[in-house]
Amino acid sequence: MTKIATREAYGQALADLGDEIKDIVVLDADLSGSTKTSMFAKKFPERFFNIGIAEQDLMGTAAGFATCGKIPFASTFAIFATGRAFEQVRNSICYPKLNVKVAATHAGLTVGEDGATHQSVEDLALMRSVPNMTVINPADAVEAKKAVRAAALYEGPVYLRFGRFEVETVFNDDYKFEIGKGSVLRKGRDVAIIATGIMVIEALKAAEILKNEGLDAMVVNISTLKPIDEDIILDAAKCKAIVTAEEHSVIGGLGSAVAEVLSEKMPTPMYRVGIRDQFGQSGKPEELLKLYHLTAQDIVEAAKMVKNR
Repeated sequence: MTKIATREAYGQALADLGDEIKDIVVLDADLSGSTKTSMFAKKFPERFFNIGIAEQDLMGTAAGFATCGKIPFASTFAIFATGRAFEQVRNSICYPKLNVKVAATHAGLTVGEDGATHQSVEDLALMRSVPNMTVINPADAVEAKKAVRAAALYEGPVYLRFGRFEVETVFNDDYKFEIGKGSVLRKGRDVAIIATGIMVIEALKAAEILKNEGLDAMVVNISTLKPIDEDIILDAAKCKAIVTAEEHSVIGGLGSAVAEVLSEKMPTPMYRVGIRDQFGQSGKPEELLKLYHLTAQDIVEAAKMVKNR
């Protein structure tokens, strides 16, 4: 099965959209080779701006472009976009509800050897907490490309989360992405696995393992964490047992978002597979996913546990 990093798909999508949407401009913080915005820069050098290693300025400049009617994509690593430049994202972009797309690459644990200082495991929580911000975490390269296009056509601030880790393809090219809508990838009646980002493929693998053990698992992809698709969550709750899976802290991310919906509308036994209130560390991505219990087998164990409550 083909493996492509979502950051690669982001770069390709920008380069493709540049011809179609002339108002797109791309800004980077001296990381275009890593964020893959270099693809756009080579094709449209007059619409590409390297702001340098100054992420606060990156966001402020993007806000300025938006006030002039442009559609700026501001790109850097997730830890810098949501950490170092949080105040500018909050006050200069989201407060005035400007049409800026914050495109953050190298998100999550799977940055790997770069270690804890560069592993953003709280970025989704930070961006979910800011009013007016739409938050998107694609599952694979196909969804990433479609999310970039949807974000470009959407009026308002958007946070796009991309990774360096190459992931298996989940969707076919005819997949229809819509902001604010989840998708059922596998129907089931015994337990529902709700996943986001690179954990979607692990959820599908877990469902196959559970099938061999006599449990029929529903698998739901939630790529838009805000606004979240409440209807699909409530439908999943009919299984009477839910597991969420994310390459992010269990605090404030997908697990929290699902729990918020269920606690108010349909209390349901659930377990959150994710990073347990701790920092990451340096290591190979595959080893880190095992160490932090973010594998298909970990989802299987969680599903059996929550089902037996």
